[in-house]
Amino acid sequence: MNGRTVAEREAAGRAAREKAKRSSHRMVGELKRDPLALLKQSGEGRVPNLLPLRYGRMIVSPFTFFRGSAVLQAHDLAQVPNTGMAMQICGDGHLLNFGGFATPERQLVFDLNDFDEVAPGPWEWDLKRLVASFVVAARHMRYSRGVAEDLVMTVVNTYRDRMRQYSEYGALELWYDKITFDRMAESALTPEGRRLIRRGMEKAAGRTHESMLEKLAYRDGTHWTIRDAPPALFHVHGPNSLYESEDNWLTLGDWRALIMPTYDAYLKTLAPDRRELLEHFEIQDLVFKVVGVGSVGTRCLVMLLVDHHDKPLFLQIKEARRSVISQYFKSPAFKHEGARVVQGQRLLQAASDLFLGWSTGPSGRHFYFRQLRDMKLSVELDLLDSTLLAGYARLCGWAMARAHAKSGNSAIEIAAYIGRSDQFAEALSGYGAAYADQVERDYDVFLKAARNGEISARGDEDMAADFRV
Repeated sequence: MNGRTVAEREAAGRAAREKAKRSSHRMVGELKRDPLALLKQSGEGRVPNLLPLRYGRMIVSPFTFFRGSAVLQAHDLAQVPNTGMAMQICGDGHLLNFGGFATPERQLVFDLNDFDEVAPGPWEWDLKRLVASFVVAARHMRYSRGVAEDLVMTVVNTYRDRMRQYSEYGALELWYDKITFDRMAESALTPEGRRLIRRGMEKAAGRTHESMLEKLAYRDGTHWTIRDAPPALFHVHGPNSLYESEDNWLTLGDWRALIMPTYDAYLKTLAPDRRELLEHFEIQDLVFKVVGVGSVGTRCLVMLLVDHHDKPLFLQIKEARRSVISQYFKSPAFKHEGARVVQGQRLLQAASDLFLGWSTGPSGRHFYFRQLRDMKLSVELDLLDSTLLAGYARLCGWAMARAHAKSGNSAIEIAAYIGRSDQFAEALSGYGAAYADQVERDYDVFLKAARNGEISARGDEDMAADFRV
């Protein structure tokens, strides 16, 4: 316990305004950097044959470009003053990195759900990534400047109001707080919003390991094998592999030699009861999976296990690289990037995956493990009109406030810093618009580089045509 009174902590929050005035958050800063150079740098160490797919997914629109270029915004945020109030932040809290998933007790909750970039940083960096994502997305969906501004004001003022509520919570009360789908439905402002949430609950209930088994795998005698679907899903040592022959993963023989030492080390990071639970399962198969936009090219695997009743469990084994936040905000180095992701996720989320753990893989790469798609649900932006998008903005602002309040134990200080007025929200509204302009400029540079052959960008369908499965 730091021993300070509530009044002293509020005073400390207000004092942070001297380091960074609330109005200063409007600034984007003078950005003299080459976006392509930073993107190429973040591509180093990835599977080379997948880089064109990464760029192909980013080139679809300024919004997909924004999703795949967290490194640019982290670099840019370091150019302007910050509050000096650092804590574990998500690091990539754009609007599609929130969603629904099941807690270990099978309760459906809404929360942040991507922690690849989690690291200590100023809390407002998360908020700036979130508001910029809403402006870029609103423009992509052809909404007016006024709608985009309203979305930012909604996100930030919801964050402000929820943070003020959390500043009055006891420590345990805050730790136990969850944004359940029932609470979401109660707080929805329109019947259509409530209907969408209920529909989401029904959809999530059907997204289980068992529902995935028949779609992804087939039974070969007594054994289950995952189907290749290149470039998104392929066996590392199989005929559809996108690995180069000189890659050290191919020299390790079959997939069991590749993964078993990693899996055994992962088990040691779990609580004894979870290890006991995994003893009921037998490993069947392992494939490479291409995920997301920004993560394309990093090593990500899916392992299929079944129990004695042939009931499946899919584990995702995802490479953890150095956080873009750590590259631009000075903090103590992490011994293990997989542990960084797991520990950050446990701190920020209201409830975390039953099988969350970490390990070191072949060639010393760091990984973390989690379940694949267990009752997971993400928003389908195209289905949202401006009213529903505003409702979603409220949910994201709420979830980010809850995560920060729990992570940094600084709800009192943050609430005092923001205050009760709209000043902070108005500054971030200016930031969101100015940063969306910057994203569009960077996207144009990216587009030009693809057209003149400086980078190769290929879509999933284009690359899939290379294979005859």
